[in-house]
Amino acid sequence: MFGSFIFTAVLALVASVSAQCGSGTADVTVTGSGTFTVKKGSSTVYTGTDYLAAINSGITNTASGQRLVVSSSGSIGANTITIKSGITFEGCGTINVGYRAAHGAIEILNNSGTKIPYLTLTGAPYFAVRVYGSKDITFGVITMNLTGGIGIRFDRDQAANSNIKMDTVSVTGATSHGIETWNIAGFSINKFTGRNLGECGLLVQATTNAKIGTVDCDNCGAGTGYAALRFANQNGKLNGGYSTNIYVDKLIAKGGGRGLFCVSESGAAEITTVDISGTENNAILIENCYGVNIKGGTVKGGGEVRISARDEFANTKDITVTLKVDDTTVKESPCGTNIKWNISGNAKKTVC
Repeated sequence: MFGSFIFTAVLALVASVSAQCGSGTADVTVTGSGTFTVKKGSSTVYTGTDYLAAINSGITNTASGQRLVVSSSGSIGANTITIKSGITFEGCGTINVGYRAAHGAIEILNNSGTKIPYLTLTGAPYFAVRVYGSKDITFGVITMNLTGGIGIRFDRDQAANSNIKMDTVSVTGATSHGIETWNIAGFSINKFTGRNLGECGLLVQATTNAKIGTVDCDNCGAGTGYAALRFANQNGKLNGGYSTNIYVDKLIAKGGGRGLFCVSESGAAEITTVDISGTENNAILIENCYGVNIKGGTVKGGGEVRISARDEFANTKDITVTLKVDDTTVKESPCGTNIKWNISGNAKKTVC
């Protein structure tokens, strides 16, 4: 069932983007190097050396339902590109971005129907991409080779979001999270790849009805309690309960901090398989979470597999863990409620 969802989601995403970045005839184009030209159809609407001005002119001249292709590469400095509702923004060049406190280099705010089939970013932003109050947003192939900041951030304290779809997102070098979600009703991502991230790979919070394909993290959150995949802040809580609505196909975590971390009254999650090895902190930590089912996979070395709880929340309950665990430990403390362990491998087990 999950696999068919991902396949359907991928088909939908593929149908919404070009087979190759910039292919076909766009409504508006940004071309050139050093000197940039913006054309709307056959009309030139901007010529100049300001890369940010060229992109903004392209956006201004692209109407809802139309497609803008930015073929040029350049730097926008510590500024923000704001994407309008309903347009397709296709970034075929590389956009180098700077640091603008509390803002994104790319922002999608109070928006609907925007598509970003391709985007490549470099630099050290505060947020590379910032989203809030938006619905029916589609991201395609997103590549971020950063030296700081957060990759994609859905704001906590702004309006909620719905029906957010991502195909493949790759983030390297961010000093914080690769993707951080808040307040999304309906979220899907085919694949997230994180390399050498300072904190989480994919951090999912206050989000319901999520379909996650593969999370592949190498050295995410080293020296921290963060994880390749983290559920937090009542993630998955739906209509006051924890019926399964968060689905993950595969988690791969090599090194870094934790592999999987579920915390702060989150849950309602089914994870088909994990491949976790060499984490500095817990390979898996499930703490004050409810309704989590890890259906299979392997943990090798690194930190322990742990079920725990803190006093400020209701005790952990309704957890099933089926794993092959080698060269580390499995521990349940304090005892949870309705905890089912199916552990093979050479792990030393201390469970209730």
